[in-house]
Amino acid sequence: MRTTNSTQPTGAVMHAMDVAELRAHIRTLITLDEEDDAPLVTSYVPIGRHGAQPNPFEGRVREIRKLLTDRERALFDEPFDLILEFLAREVRFPTRGVAAFARAGKRPFFLGLQFQVPVPERLSVGPCPDIYHLVELKDTYHRYVVLISTAESARILEVNLGAVTREVWTERPELRERVGREWTHEHYQDHRRQRGERFVKEKIELLERLMAAGGHSHLILAGNPRMTAHIRKNLPKRLLDKLVDVLPASGNAPVEDIVASTLSTFIERERQESIDAVTHLAGAIKRGGLAAAGTSASLAALQRGQADVLVMAKPYAPGHAWSCRQCGWVDATTSCPDSCVVCGATDLRTENLREIMVRLAERQSLEVEMVEHSDVLMALGGVGCLLRYATSEPSDEPSDEPSDEPSDELGSAES
Repeated sequence: MRTTNSTQPTGAVMHAMDVAELRAHIRTLITLDEEDDAPLVTSYVPIGRHGAQPNPFEGRVREIRKLLTDRERALFDEPFDLILEFLAREVRFPTRGVAAFARAGKRPFFLGLQFQVPVPERLSVGPCPDIYHLVELKDTYHRYVVLISTAESARILEVNLGAVTREVWTERPELRERVGREWTHEHYQDHRRQRGERFVKEKIELLERLMAAGGHSHLILAGNPRMTAHIRKNLPKRLLDKLVDVLPASGNAPVEDIVASTLSTFIERERQESIDAVTHLAGAIKRGGLAAAGTSASLAALQRGQADVLVMAKPYAPGHAWSCRQCGWVDATTSCPDSCVVCGATDLRTENLREIMVRLAERQSLEVEMVEHSDVLMALGGVGCLLRYATSEPSDEPSDEPSDEPSDELGSAES
């Protein structure tokens, strides 16, 4: 078997991150110790063909520093310099997007992540890291399997976050040993002549085992049209249900070309699944079923642990909310409450409400669907939740949304 696992960098080639790693990084970020008063700097940087700019946030940094005291400037400059150093020295080919998180103070922290798919440009400063765009990457580009077929061979690619993280060929005997069966030399010699049912069957068996072992839910067939049609015809229903598309491709095509041609297909399928989630949400709202819509109702469901799926429009911008530093409760009112309604504490701070909701969803390991465009979802307030159980509390209407007025607090700084 020929297997390439890209979790180990080779030379100047970047490490290809898989979805499980990204989930672990998100978990690290949302569970950071917040006892230190030092702000956390979040940056997302798109990388062009010639690498990162020396300082992509020059104007943005001047804007932020005007709002800071002398002490706050020092606590901002130190982690921001670490980010610039990472961009200058650590970015590897073929990176197209970088996310970096840094903090100084008593509990310093740094995390730099590289992706082979683009990210939007953003710089923000606040008590917590901004993870929205990481969750968006996870939803849009998560992972799928490509089976490339010719009469003589099968080539299987596992694609995570737009990058190949595993590559398997069925041309060598070691592969059959790995799955517990033996392919003889005579069998290989007969491939081109037979183009037979046995080889197709064994391709499918191997594909099924690998997809089951990795928990994959999306499959794309590529290769010789005659072979892909034959394989599709013989796929068992459990694999056919996971099939996203069938594409023509040369068996000798470069990996990057295959990924590029399948990635757009996969993204389109993801968009359709997001629209399906909106349809499901709207239908449940109409029937009075297990769903909540609008900021207030969705936030309440997340805080109660009642939500099962968070459905959020990408244009959704609810503004800021007040959170209690003692117990974590969130109040989505426009003005600062006198105290926390749960624990009575007066140590409240303002935070980006969209980030709060995504963070709550990730803490509970909920499915998050980011929706590119949906008039229906925007009419419902831009956000909603499919619920695990019913509640007697009435849902708020979208008209109860908090104001989108920007906050003057440090944590509200966004590009």
